[in-house]
Amino acid sequence: MKIKSLFIGVATALTLVACLDEKPKTQLTEEQAFENATALYKNTVATLYNYIGGSSDSQGLQGTYRGVYDFNTFTTDEAMLPTRGGDWYDGGFWQDLYLHEWREYDEALYATWLYLYKVVGQCNFSLDKLEEYGRTMLSEREMAVCKAEVRALRAMFYFYTMDMFGRVPLSLTSELKQIEQPERSVTYRFIFKELQEAAPYLSEDMSQKDGYYYGKFTKGVAYFLLAKLALNAEVYADDDWTDGVRPNGRDIRFDVDGGSLNAWETTLAYCHKVEQLGYQLEPDYTTNFCISNEVSTENIFTIPMDKTLYTSLFKNLFRSRHYSHGAAVGTASENGSCATLSTIRAYGYGTPEEDTRYAFNFYSDTVYVDGKVVTMQGGDPLVYMPLEVNLDLTGSPYEKTAGARMSKYEVDRTAYSDGQLQSNDIVLFRYADVLLMAAEAKVRNGEDGSAELNQVRRRVDMPERTATLSTILDERLLELMWEGWRRQDLIRFGLFHQAYDQRPQLPREANGYTTVFPIPSRAISINKKLKQNPGY
Repeated sequence: MKIKSLFIGVATALTLVACLDEKPKTQLTEEQAFENATALYKNTVATLYNYIGGSSDSQGLQGTYRGVYDFNTFTTDEAMLPTRGGDWYDGGFWQDLYLHEWREYDEALYATWLYLYKVVGQCNFSLDKLEEYGRTMLSEREMAVCKAEVRALRAMFYFYTMDMFGRVPLSLTSELKQIEQPERSVTYRFIFKELQEAAPYLSEDMSQKDGYYYGKFTKGVAYFLLAKLALNAEVYADDDWTDGVRPNGRDIRFDVDGGSLNAWETTLAYCHKVEQLGYQLEPDYTTNFCISNEVSTENIFTIPMDKTLYTSLFKNLFRSRHYSHGAAVGTASENGSCATLSTIRAYGYGTPEEDTRYAFNFYSDTVYVDGKVVTMQGGDPLVYMPLEVNLDLTGSPYEKTAGARMSKYEVDRTAYSDGQLQSNDIVLFRYADVLLMAAEAKVRNGEDGSAELNQVRRRVDMPERTATLSTILDERLLELMWEGWRRQDLIRFGLFHQAYDQRPQLPREANGYTTVFPIPSRAISINKKLKQNPGY
């Protein structure tokens, strides 16, 4: 039984939602919500963690459909959701994602925008109420700690918003007004500074482990994000992403512990800070994704899951498996998402050099459950065909079976809600990524990152490689498959807007305008100060 002490009682606590275009709503009076220090913490800080996961479309950082995860995964060479006859066309939505033919009036994009800004607005509201009520209830130190936690969470949501949309409104108050839209570099520096200033007040405890800090924003989470921000400095500091010119990471400077470091040195500094907190690779790759994965010392930040305590869903496995496969493990399934051809080839599928992580990350070929072959409705064995995948499989002999399907997470055979409400925590940040960030930063800074790269490879019994930008990008796919980082990686490496796998480059895409999504037209209609991103 998981303790999950942070969330006990919080599930029924007040949820005050402040969005940019709606007033906060409450079931309790404000005096009741903030009547003592415990209530103040619950309703300004603890309640924010309810938004990390989600149970409906476009809500949560992972686990649901048509939201942050899908826009960062199915737009890449990593995975696709093919049309399978009458299944998964959905008005062309999934094909458009893969082809980069998204539009500013897309409802899912707008819903994702609203989700991200809903949480930003809630953070602003919480900071306002901490300032208003906390002075008489909290010590100066307690106030600083509470505000740091909220500021760090707000910074994380701005990170995802800025990464997806580029030039975004920057709001620091719950007051409803027309919000200015600074350059991306301004918002980027704000996010970085907020995390730096919050970090000293955050706990050094591991966020993924049971106990008081389980699921909370701790120092390790802040340091991970600071490393990620520095690694992407050339992208985020570039205010014109369509002119083909980026700033040089060696010329971008950050103040870290009283010294001035370039972007790559800054990445390394924060990777080292994560390591100093005690995070390390798990000897067994699969431990990070097992049913009780809060035992992992590699996972840095997760979405806590418990089928009896929370409502956040993890629909990715459910979405991928064939119907008969789902039935064999006691769940429903939707027979959808799968790996692309280029991913399958990157893993060396079917060759003597096949990566050992292939078997962990994918269901492939003949499917067995409990030692027995899974059969389809007509009695034939269920055989996934990794090399037969295409964006539109309608009429193909492999319409229902093409593509290697998502595995990675241990199947919780006692999961609720057709297998979507599981006990495996959803992994957001982990230490293997830290090592790969460090390897990349070293190479970009003219150093040798092979030691960090090969720590990751040795763990899965793969031969060592010399660290180059090419081998590091390959390793990020092999190691972080299904974890939601591929779009950001391809953009950083200058590949996202090029042709890849079965995706042709769009006629006007050579300038890189699709490396950010369009500002949703409905957001612009609400805030007249917003300007559309170039190319849309």
